[in-house]
Amino acid sequence: MKAARFDYVRAATAEVAVAALARGAVALAGGQSLIPLLHTRSRRPEVVVDVSRLPLTGVERDGSTLVLGALTRLRAAETSPVVRRAVPLLAEALTHVGHVSVRNRGTVGGSVAHADPAAELPAVFLALDAVFTAQGPGGTREIEARDFFRGPHRTALGSDELLTGIRVPPPPPTARHGIAELSRRPNDLAITAVFTSVALTDRVVTEARIAVAGAAPTPIRAQAAEELLRGQVLTPEVLAAAADAAADATDPVDDVHAPAAYRRDMTAVLTRRALRQAVTE
Repeated sequence: MKAARFDYVRAATAEVAVAALARGAVALAGGQSLIPLLHTRSRRPEVVVDVSRLPLTGVERDGSTLVLGALTRLRAAETSPVVRRAVPLLAEALTHVGHVSVRNRGTVGGSVAHADPAAELPAVFLALDAVFTAQGPGGTREIEARDFFRGPHRTALGSDELLTGIRVPPPPPTARHGIAELSRRPNDLAITAVFTSVALTDRVVTEARIAVAGAAPTPIRAQAAEELLRGQVLTPEVLAAAADAAADATDPVDDVHAPAAYRRDMTAVLTRRALRQAVTE
């Protein structure tokens, strides 16, 4: 099947892009999410505005905060020494996003704005307390990751807003991370994935973050599990309790990839694996 007819606009400035979005256009960046939807006619926009030439690329530090342009290619972020030094969890998570050919074209902002519940980056940015910058007709605003994801492929972005950047605060100095993902084949979309960041002082957990992808209509933070870990030594009993709490936080659905009960059970398994990885590797 081919895409339905649409008008094409290449935006020279963010203002031009925003004006097109305000008239009902959809944004095209790397095209790794939108193009397949156009080909299957799951999306039938009248206008597509190409934002890929906008100067919204790059990785830099603003003090201790990592700043990513929304149009930064996934592969560029993955291989950036700045990302690896500033936020190792993000650097490793990027290696799980699709195949290399996808990461060469896809953008960080595109993955976020597409808001697939099973995608890695939305969950990782949720775990990292990232802040997203959006530009609309009235100017720019910031949206915290915890407020950004509203449902499958739905975000807090207005239809006339363009995601322009991501700011990631630094993890605690003693933070260590773990990632455990289940997919049918390597680099396929996750059935379920868990991303953890744990800070320890004398073997006691001082900070814990657990985010889950693929087990609810949006990526989720397992806050009860995080609270359970704080102030504890990570004994097998504590790990098991945290894993069960993470599974209890999910709200999975049955689909062609896996039944809901399986996703919930695997959330517990993957949480244990990711936490063990964080404290042992």
